[in-house]
Amino acid sequence: MDQDLSRAHSGRMETFESLVRAEFAPKNIYLNTASTGLVPARTVAALRTAVAASAAGEPTDMFGDVEASRACFARLVGVPAHRVAAGASVAVYSGLIAASLPEGAEVLTAEGDFSSVVNPFHVRPDLKVRAVPLERVAESVRPGTALVAVSAAQSADGRIADLPAIRQAAREHGARTYVDASQAVGWLDLDADTYDYCACVAFKWLVCPRGVAFLVVPEDLGGLTPVFAGWVAGERPWDACYGPIDELAHSARRFDESPALFSYAGARRSLELLEELGVDTIRAHDLALADRFRTGLAALGHEPVPAPGSPIVSVPGLGHRQPELSAAGVEVSDRAGHLRAAFHLYNTPADVDRLLDTLCG
Repeated sequence: MDQDLSRAHSGRMETFESLVRAEFAPKNIYLNTASTGLVPARTVAALRTAVAASAAGEPTDMFGDVEASRACFARLVGVPAHRVAAGASVAVYSGLIAASLPEGAEVLTAEGDFSSVVNPFHVRPDLKVRAVPLERVAESVRPGTALVAVSAAQSADGRIADLPAIRQAAREHGARTYVDASQAVGWLDLDADTYDYCACVAFKWLVCPRGVAFLVVPEDLGGLTPVFAGWVAGERPWDACYGPIDELAHSARRFDESPALFSYAGARRSLELLEELGVDTIRAHDLALADRFRTGLAALGHEPVPAPGSPIVSVPGLGHRQPELSAAGVEVSDRAGHLRAAFHLYNTPADVDRLLDTLCG
């Protein structure tokens, strides 16, 4: 039986590696997915097809691509597709949620969280926005807190929020939860059904073209007013092109932005690839590489920001090495003086070793 399991595991890994090799061939050591993910070959082909067809006056069904992308994302985060809105920006969806809050409402956030998550609440001077250290978010929810807004994984250093504790504390105090999963979906097993709102851009760990984002809302639509509703937000969009919309979509589609159609033509293929590979397999692959890097850093005398279980590794004091690393063909980020490396499905142990060798050299 153990031999059968071993063969099955080996077969899965061979399939994973062959799929990745077929889709990605970077010309450098690319360790910057936390900024922008690499686009797979099938997505590039779909974009070319869509552009060429439009140039020929025979456009493909890109609205069909939007719906296929919506459904695929919904499966990845464990919700029905009718609870997913399709757009282009987390900041827009943060603004939508901010606009729904009553005057004087308290919003609890994590210190130093990504601006697209928190800034839309700050531009409303009638809201009370309170920021606390990430590890204290759950214990800081209190009576009167209306919303807890936090990233599942921090962009700057990869630290993972204690989402179950935050969810429990919010429920105990009657607060809603808003999770930005932009640095998580694609490797973290995230159940969006357990939060009120969950937003995510797709050009990072979901390896989609820029211009694609999603928002998950509750079954009751979460008390949100579709303040930017255009014709695509109609229950029958093609009958909602002129004048006020008679009937808004009964689903989360009432919160759709007018889609960047070419981006969605590609996103459909990227999301299908992630489903083929499997998030569990991707997570195991990514975390093994991150752990290899952490072990190598310790041997070099460097200590990264503690972020167990994250594929994002941030090393204080080494951000200034980013230009040198880039010149050597190793792409990482400089974030607030920290060197940030992000390991994803197209990376290999050899990539980790090249980064360590370059840092050592």
